[in-house]
Amino acid sequence: MPDFIFLTLALIFLALVVLSRRLSFMAQRPDDYAGTEPAVDIRHHLNGPLLCEGVIYGPAGRVNSRFTARMEGRWDGNRGTLDEHFRYVGGNVQDRQWRLTLGNDGTIRAEADDLIGTGTGKQEGASLQLRYRIRLPDTAGGWALDVTDWMYVMENGTIINRSQFRKFGIKVAELVATMRRVEV
Repeated sequence: MPDFIFLTLALIFLALVVLSRRLSFMAQRPDDYAGTEPAVDIRHHLNGPLLCEGVIYGPAGRVNSRFTARMEGRWDGNRGTLDEHFRYVGGNVQDRQWRLTLGNDGTIRAEADDLIGTGTGKQEGASLQLRYRIRLPDTAGGWALDVTDWMYVMENGTIINRSQFRKFGIKVAELVATMRRVEV
């Protein structure tokens, strides 16, 4: 009888995992947003000075960190850089430079010094998806995490960013932020 209970619980757990992959944040695909407007073009929407404001939720769903970031995007054809300077509540700062390549089919290749390998993604309709592995700084544990970013362009050009960070497939953090152009 205990084997039956264990097997039943294991099957229920497996079914929940499969359903969560099919009916959740991770189930989205770029093609889901084909034809939505306004169409994102990272050469336009991630170009020039940007202000980013956001929060990071921990595994329990509570806000663990808040930040603002100044960003500057520069493009030469389909190759660009996005420099980020983050200021976290509490005084910590973090800098990152993304090196981005946009394919003619909307695919994106992304590199940064704290990425493990190359990130890949696609812009489609009013959305952009980017997946990559990131190594956190030693001050944040030094963990390697799998990240999925989704960015959605609003009619006024503001970008809403939602990202999930996973370790061994389990969500350990989530980021929600806005990015908008800054007039110079």
